[in-house]
Amino acid sequence: MGVTARQLMLALAAGLLTACSATPSLAQGYPARAVRIVVPFGAGGPADVAARLIGNALQERFGQPFVVENRTGAGGVIGTVEAAKSAADGYTLLMMSNTQTANESLLTPEQRKYDLMRDLAPIAPVNYSELVIVVNPQVPAKTLQEFIALAKAQPGKLNYASSGQGTPYHMAGELFKAMAGIEIVHVPYRNSGEARSGVIGGQVQMMIDAVPAMAPNIGENQVRALATTGQQRSAVLPNVPTAGEAGVPGYEATIWLGLMAPVGTPKLVIDKLNSAVNAMVKRPDIVKLWTEQGAVPMSMTPEEFDKFLQGDIAKWAEIVKKFDKS
Repeated sequence: MGVTARQLMLALAAGLLTACSATPSLAQGYPARAVRIVVPFGAGGPADVAARLIGNALQERFGQPFVVENRTGAGGVIGTVEAAKSAADGYTLLMMSNTQTANESLLTPEQRKYDLMRDLAPIAPVNYSELVIVVNPQVPAKTLQEFIALAKAQPGKLNYASSGQGTPYHMAGELFKAMAGIEIVHVPYRNSGEARSGVIGGQVQMMIDAVPAMAPNIGENQVRALATTGQQRSAVLPNVPTAGEAGVPGYEATIWLGLMAPVGTPKLVIDKLNSAVNAMVKRPDIVKLWTEQGAVPMSMTPEEFDKFLQGDIAKWAEIVKKFDKS
């Protein structure tokens, strides 16, 4: 080997060593500038509200802005792709939900343009919320059983809104249809706010939405609550029966939220964010706020969240296969 070649080899080795040794120091100094949180859902929905709350808390902790960026469309695909294709440096995060885990079986890889567990790294879960089944006040059904009877009397004539294909609200609606033995038509909107306006305005008859988001509309009698979707009654809506109490035994659905980052993001950054998020969701003021809204904090390590995501993907795959809701 000539001197020139040997010198080149030594230079390359030195450069590689420098790059590797720089990674920990860069991660330890994270964040050194603004971080964006991509929310693949519309403004005002549970993911958007939670992202802004988390962003404020992380900004207080780290002294750098955490800016929420809503990238909506295609049932959460557009924002998820945006995050997945971003630099793996910790400066782009994704606020995701069970929309993403359901989409793994609802959509083909060509439709998604990403693979959740291949292209994104788990950071931490945030919280989960029960859902509530509501109808427009003009619907002649005062109970869930009456709505089911109405739907059975005119199959395919009633419809329900969701914030898009594959969202927790869509999947909750399809699961409800299957378990109640009814045929109602899914009407996907671009986001939760538009879907909510659709049921309030009477363009659609029914919607299943997160309790924190829909509770104010219930309180103002803009919609009628028929049932909640947890195992126990909601502390926010204690007078509303669960779906199990109201005539659909075993029915349960929630929406949960979590943070991910592009795969390859340094582990030191992932761990630093995980620690910060876990500390934030345990803060008494946050716990009190979410309890009043009907949301329950979640806390896991990145490894535990990884297993949780894998399990949720498998769960929805079985549901999609069983009820053929593609």
